[in-house]
Amino acid sequence: MSRHSRTGADRGVRVAEQIHQELAELIRAEVKDPRVGMVTVTGVDLTPDYAYATVHYTVLPGDEQTVRETQAGLARAAGFLRAQLFKRVRIHTTPELRFTHDRSVEYGAQMSKLIDQANARHGDDDPAPGRDDRAPGDDDPALGKDDPVA
Repeated sequence: MSRHSRTGADRGVRVAEQIHQELAELIRAEVKDPRVGMVTVTGVDLTPDYAYATVHYTVLPGDEQTVRETQAGLARAAGFLRAQLFKRVRIHTTPELRFTHDRSVEYGAQMSKLIDQANARHGDDDPAPGRDDRAPGDDDPALGKDDPVA
């Protein structure tokens, strides 16, 4: 890989991170649309030519109606947000913003809940036959109750 292309890729990552930070602040402080509530920008994917930015977000609560309303509010605010990015981020092309709901947080919470349920069921079960969960020295007839474990 040539040095030039690596630098270009690094710059794209830095620009995406800056857009991410600026959009998070703009959505929190500047967007007045009541449909846009508790939004968290989770990531920004930027095309190599900076023409388009896909903005991934989560919203609380994560029910379908809230997600639909938030999506509509963000789509309506996209032009305003792009104009504000133009003022804040110094790049040759200010990207067109496309918003997409990020379901990874919900998926992670669902997986965590399933793991917790599986662990709870496993904890209720008796130990597997032949498996000894006792600590060394527990109920060892060679040791008295008051004898220290060697």
